[in-house]
Amino acid sequence: MSLPVGRRRTASAAVGIFCVVASGAMAQVRPANAPSDPTPAADQTSGTTALSPLAPLPGLGVDWPDLSKAPAEPIDATAPTALTGETRYTYRVDGIDAVASSLLKTRFAQLSTLAANDGQPANAAQLDRRAREDATLLTTLLRGEGYYDARVATRVEPAARPLVVLDAEPGTLYKFGGVTLAGLDGAGDTAPALRSAFGVAAGDPVNSDTIAAGETNLHTTITDRGFPFAIVGDPQIVVDRAARTATLDVAVVPGPTRRFGAVTMTSGTSVFDADHVQDIARFTPGQPYDASALVDLRRALIQTGLVSSVKVEPVEGKAPGTVDIAVGLEPAPKHTIAGELGYGTGEGARAALSWSNRNLFPPEGALTLSGVLGTQEQSASAIFRRNNFNGRDRILTFQTVASNVTRNAYQARTLSLSGSLERQTNIFFQKKWTWSLGAELVASEERDVILDTGAPRRRIYFIGALPSVLSYDGSNDLLDPTRGFRLSGRVSPELSLEGKAFGYARIQLDASAYHAVTKQAVLAGRIRLGTIAGAPRDAIAPSRRFYAGGGASVRGYGYQDIGPRDPNNDPVGGRSLAEFSIEARIKTFGNFGLVPFFDGGNISTGLTPRLNDLRYGAGLGVRYYTNFGPIRIDVGTPVNPAKGDPRVAVYVSLGQAF
Repeated sequence: MSLPVGRRRTASAAVGIFCVVASGAMAQVRPANAPSDPTPAADQTSGTTALSPLAPLPGLGVDWPDLSKAPAEPIDATAPTALTGETRYTYRVDGIDAVASSLLKTRFAQLSTLAANDGQPANAAQLDRRAREDATLLTTLLRGEGYYDARVATRVEPAARPLVVLDAEPGTLYKFGGVTLAGLDGAGDTAPALRSAFGVAAGDPVNSDTIAAGETNLHTTITDRGFPFAIVGDPQIVVDRAARTATLDVAVVPGPTRRFGAVTMTSGTSVFDADHVQDIARFTPGQPYDASALVDLRRALIQTGLVSSVKVEPVEGKAPGTVDIAVGLEPAPKHTIAGELGYGTGEGARAALSWSNRNLFPPEGALTLSGVLGTQEQSASAIFRRNNFNGRDRILTFQTVASNVTRNAYQARTLSLSGSLERQTNIFFQKKWTWSLGAELVASEERDVILDTGAPRRRIYFIGALPSVLSYDGSNDLLDPTRGFRLSGRVSPELSLEGKAFGYARIQLDASAYHAVTKQAVLAGRIRLGTIAGAPRDAIAPSRRFYAGGGASVRGYGYQDIGPRDPNNDPVGGRSLAEFSIEARIKTFGNFGLVPFFDGGNISTGLTPRLNDLRYGAGLGVRYYTNFGPIRIDVGTPVNPAKGDPRVAVYVSLGQAF
């Protein structure tokens, strides 16, 4: 007879089949009253006797062995059709391309035993077990998408590398004959919107994912519409196999609508009081209940960094028709010690150390003590900072700083007192509009030179300032934007006393834009314009003038090195500023990217920024993208350097350049 798998067979396969047959023959039991005639009875169906020659059995792929004959050729244990040893395999799924969703295929790939071991050696028993497991898995996934009659068969196609095939027959797609949301009418006027949120209707496929999503959407929507104690029951599905349909029933108990009542703290919590939690919340008593506001409050409380776990849940309110919000907080460690080591071109080496108690003055009143020791900067500071001051993301800050800063342009020994109230953005709650209002008192002894002679001089300045900032962020990411734009304006009226009192105003405008050219490339650009109105440059303290050059300015140049210079070739700053930058952010492979850039800028002594005589810098950056933002390394060189400018400058920081 012909062999579907070839003429070669192994001895183990032949013996195995023979033993099964022999065992089956010996297992026959004769009745007690049967005659002792050894002649076997005829088979009622085939007309053969028990001792008749065995007929070929289709599908086994081998002949019955003839033990009276020796094999015609030696048995090759390495033949492609021999599955006695371990060999690598491949697999294929047939019959689902026209019906399976991408989600089903993804789930099968993630859960498949064959896929998990693909390319690994396996014997025949292992292949059979893995194929059966995947057949069960695929059947379950198909039924989850509404193919309740799905069947999956398995087979192995022998070859140099055996091919395991799963043959799927999905059958008919079952659809809902009826969908009932019993009790939903109790929600009144919101019932149509809730039914639409559920999204499953008669005629839709009996898909378990769609049903689960509908149940979740219904529960979310009904609690967002003012029903804090609504109950959405488990879906009940009845399948009619004869009609290839199903019915779905979900019991809904909306309960009464409520309004927000008071915030209450559970016993044993001492991180914040109820009044501060109410300041953080985006809801106020009397507003219609909205469950999404509780999710937002939970995130905001975690974001303070002062709690390790948060429990926020609605409870019966003390006032009729209200629901109180019970909040439970577990405190997190409130002390922080941080250190920093760094080096910058033009800024020298720098080491910083700080200690913070982030809740020394509850609620959220933090005290931070810090010090900096560097080759060009030494400072000590004390900062009081209260987060969420009478409202979400409002920050009240007071600080005092004593510093000694040495730059190429000047040396300043400064004592300052300042305070500000601001609305900040952060990576958890990125905001469109932010602002800051502040006040500052400065006493500074500063060294520069007389421009005509280059002789050194020291002057003492007493300065009062009222800096304010207004910003709009229309980008899609705080640290790594790929589209949108940003605008920012800063105005600081200042009164200076050095010999005599005089006033001036420092004004600065910043704008940046981002455009995704492809999925892997973003074109980004920025401009910065600044002016100081009301006083000549030489009267303004050197530390309050405009400067350009460095990693956040024109790359390729030293820190503050661009602009007019004194007879010693040191920068002296100016009254007006003009800068621009353009770069292409290209993701290359993995988490890495390249950023070619071109910058330009200039400092002018006049009131109006000059766009001629710009200094240009160009270079290439490397980005390593992490979960919290890109790490930036930029290497730049001046295109038209002035005397004394470096040939190469390197900058390292977190986040994009702008």
